[in-house]
Parts: sequence; structure tokens; C-alpha cells
Amino acid sequence: MSEGLRERKKRETRLRISDVATGLFMARGFDNVTVAEVARAADVSVNTVFNYFPAKEDLLFDRRDEVVDLLGRVMRERRPGEGAAEALRRDFLDALDTGHWRYGVHEGGDAFHRMVSASPALVARLREMDDLRTDSLARTLADEAGADPDDLTPALVAGQICATLRALTAYAVRRMLAGESVAAITPDLREQADHAFHLLESGIGGYRVRREEASRGGGAMDLT
Repeated sequence: MSEGLRERKKRETRLRISDVATGLFMARGFDNVTVAEVARAADVSVNTVFNYFPAKEDLLFDRRDEVVDLLGRVMRERRPGEGAAEALRRDFLDALDTGHWRYGVHEGGDAFHRMVSASPALVARLREMDDLRTDSLARTLADEAGADPDDLTPALVAGQICATLRALTAYAVRRMLAGESVAAITPDLREQADHAFHLLESGIGGYRVRREEASRGGGAMDLT
């Protein structure tokens, strides 16, 4: 069904408010801009802003639903014969190669991450979204497997996948905030991603196995 005029105008108004707010936040910092200032700059009332965005943080994270559903969507659209970790490795590397924003690693993303890290409210909202994303992935895996409610496997798998993605993104963001370009980071990040997803796929049962010498006080330990 095609989009009606009313729906299109509402979508355009929502996008305009979010774009104006994001510009102000990037220029002055999230905590230094009020919703009233956003409303004035967007030429709408404060009530209109809250009609579209229930909380100030939503003005910045206007793609929240898309982010929360991302991993579940990758699962639902994965190729025949493709496992969960394999599908997400492919999608992560595709985003990296195409410069897409969905995993937070793209040119210009350093300014966004710097703004978020400076605001406790935004850091908290980002963590909340990550929790929701993990829950969404777990539900998708459970539904697909027809898992019993007492089966923890979908939640365990989702938790490990999301922890892997958090670690990869954090690695990239740390280097971006230190002044490195995404182009400079990409080769190392690809290598880290291959290692991380290989570890995820193969399991960690053989990681850091304590050697006999260590148990006798020799201090040796398997670092593979």
C-alpha cells in the first residue's frame, strides 16, 4: 500500500525534528541543548516534539527500532545452510566494507561517539538499546528453534553474539576517538572480527587451559 499524504507529512516532520536536534546536539553537546530549543529551531511546539519523541534521547536515537531489530532481521534473512555466527560475521563485514552505520563504524562516526560518551543519559540509553537488541535476537532464535521457555540456549547464544559485537565496536571506537580514520582501522578490525567469530563458532573450551607446570608453581599457562 502506498504512503498517504498524511503519513508522508508525519514522517517528514519527524525526520526534520530529529535532523535539527542532531545538528544542535553535535554542535553544542546533548546535555547543553533543551527540548524547547529543538522545538524553536524546528519551528514546532514542544508538545509536537514529544508527540513524535517520548524522551529527549529519542531525538538522537530515532532509528532505535531498526537498531533493536537488526540482529533478528539478519537471522531471519540469512542464507540457507548459514549459521547464526556466520550470518552475523558476514553482515558485520559487509557494513564495514560499505561504510554503513549499523554497527557504529563509519567515517564521521567519531563525532557521534564522542558526543554520546560525554553524556551519561546517552550512554545509559545505548546500553538499554543493546539489552533490547540482545533480547530481540534471543526471541528470534527461540521462535525459529521452537525452544522450550526453560531452554536457555537462545539467550546464551544471543548473549555471546552481542558481547562479540560490543567488543568489536568498542575496539573500533577507541581507535576512532584516538584520531584514527576508519580506513586505517579497517584491516585490523577485519582481522579481529575473523578471530572473534571463529572463537564464537568453535567455542572456548580449549581457551586458557591451565598447564601442568602452572599447577606446580611454574607459572606457565596456555595463551592460545
